[in-house]
Amino acid sequence: MVKQIELALLNEFMSFGPWICVGYLNKKRGSMATVEAGRQLLCGGFGRLGCFDPCLSNVNGVISVKSGVNNTWKRSLVRGQVHKSSRVPRDRRGVGPFQGTSGVFHGKGCASRLDSMRYNCQRAESLSGGTAEDQRRPLFVEESDKVTSVPSNGKPNSDVNEFKVDQPLDQGNGGFGSNGKPAAAAINENSSRKVMSNFIEDEAWTLLRNSMVYYCSNPIGTIAANDPSSPGTLNYDQVFIRDFIPSGIAFLLKGEYDIVRNFILHTLQLQSWEKTMDCYSPGQGLMPASFKVRTVPLEGDDYATEDVLDPDFGEAAIGRVAPVDSGLWWIILLRAYGKCSGDLSVQERVDVQTGIKMILKLCLADGFDMFPTLLVTDGSCMIDRRMGIHGHPLEIQALFYSALLGAREMLAPEDASADLMQALKNRLVALSFHIREYYWIDMRKLNEIYRYKTEEYSYDAVNKFNIYPDQIPSWLVDFMPSKGGYLIGNLQPAHMDFRFFSLGNLWSIVSSLATLDQSHAILDLIDAKWEELVADMPFKICYPALEGREWQIITGSDPKNTPWSYHNGGSWPTLLWQLTVACIKLDRPEIASKAIKLAEKRISHDKWPEYYDTKRARFIGKQAQLYQTWTVAGYLVAKLLLDNPSAAKNIVNEEDSELVNAFSCMISSNPRRKRVWKKQILV
Repeated sequence: MVKQIELALLNEFMSFGPWICVGYLNKKRGSMATVEAGRQLLCGGFGRLGCFDPCLSNVNGVISVKSGVNNTWKRSLVRGQVHKSSRVPRDRRGVGPFQGTSGVFHGKGCASRLDSMRYNCQRAESLSGGTAEDQRRPLFVEESDKVTSVPSNGKPNSDVNEFKVDQPLDQGNGGFGSNGKPAAAAINENSSRKVMSNFIEDEAWTLLRNSMVYYCSNPIGTIAANDPSSPGTLNYDQVFIRDFIPSGIAFLLKGEYDIVRNFILHTLQLQSWEKTMDCYSPGQGLMPASFKVRTVPLEGDDYATEDVLDPDFGEAAIGRVAPVDSGLWWIILLRAYGKCSGDLSVQERVDVQTGIKMILKLCLADGFDMFPTLLVTDGSCMIDRRMGIHGHPLEIQALFYSALLGAREMLAPEDASADLMQALKNRLVALSFHIREYYWIDMRKLNEIYRYKTEEYSYDAVNKFNIYPDQIPSWLVDFMPSKGGYLIGNLQPAHMDFRFFSLGNLWSIVSSLATLDQSHAILDLIDAKWEELVADMPFKICYPALEGREWQIITGSDPKNTPWSYHNGGSWPTLLWQLTVACIKLDRPEIASKAIKLAEKRISHDKWPEYYDTKRARFIGKQAQLYQTWTVAGYLVAKLLLDNPSAAKNIVNEEDSELVNAFSCMISSNPRRKRVWKKQILV
């Protein structure tokens, strides 16, 4: 009977077109779980969803504190409760409940942080008994054990249920559609596209769930890539903070909140570890770039194992760069969790409030800089290799602005000092003015820069950063449309990086760092320059690529960042979800829908690669990992948001009226006002 259903399914796919049939055959050879998803999708059957018990019982974040003790955390692996076993080889990746004795945190030191934390991890249920939903799932699942997930909306699709495998599609009464094709052909094409889209979506959910990492039987995150055919994983078997964001958003939109809650609280606990490299320690509020769950034998007991968390703050990363964006993304995800789940108890916890303040303390620390933007080194964000973005890259500024808004919204008034709240407001106003005024470029601004005078020494100079007009690259003259504009990649004294960085521009829309007019202009540019920024696969991480001598000097001849590859002009499908959020916010979802349909033509057949190479994204990336988790999750978030656009309000930042008034006052006052001399008394 099964073979007959598969044969009928294959015949039906053949009627849709050879490209669907080829994809089906590839999936049949590569993953029976995916074929099963397709079979159930067309026959109206649906698999079951996993159900996880809440693992963090300390909802109120109660802390027991002893005073007068040094608040330095010593680096050691976070250990779960001992697991007695018969030494049967089993994958014990898992996460344990985040609680102390009797559900109360116990620590010593000042009330701002914990000095130690105990994990009471519940032993996993025996795999031979209990419900499947309550049992821990291994990281890599046998084909026979894989679960076929339901469609993304969580309920059967009536169109799919009504589709009969043994019946041809209704040809209707003939005639022609609006596209000039016969009406029957148009119906056939739309039906096949919808079926294929649902098929891809189901496969994506299966892959996302198979990438989940567990600690003491509870989900804590998703690994970066889950390609069993890859000979070397490097660090792709770890849970990255930035990589988990689209996964977390997908689970939130799906109504599965536990994994996000676990992730938020466990990464918070890792925040306060002592971090050193060559005898130097960065700020205590730094979040790790990633962490790994390890299962190790317990010392002194041959029949017991324990789960441990091992974080990386950049000490082991390529280039040894600290992840500046990790803490910013953590705040953004924390806000999204509260908005989606309605559970505000997490952000109201004492330890979470303290964690937010520690991140802010790092970001708002005084320095030598004259600008309100955040000063970072190269490789400290999604572009984590040398690409000439050191200084004040747009991506960091957009995430910084979004995190400041989220922190301002979540900090408890009674706990946040008046000085901190005022510093937040001042920085938000100054940062928005700086980015909107000096990073924005369109045809009018470009012509203004072209006529700049240089070497102006005065308080009311027009060319404040002493930008030389000869810096305007030749490609920009043709790239800039008459309607549209964007925020440049970086601004420093005597230097403007005119490259278009996608994440920075898209998140400037999402966070309202860009004005409403600027936001629409950015989408106008994307629409006008579709062939350059999207072509055959969304979405270019930056445009254009560094080539020739420029590539040699700026990247150091990086063999991974060759022109139109990886971070140097490569195309990253994970950016679909940021594009979709931005388009929905501006009520222009057709742009996102166009990009998603384009991705669906290849992304599943290509095995969900990390990135694509060449100008038009024709090749799978030279060193791209397959089954990249944030490629899968980015696609799912985009689909979920298009199906339910109102959910985007839980992610975006609407412009704050108080900040708008303060910004208007700054604009109305003379920005070139003369310096006010203050009388000082020297002692």
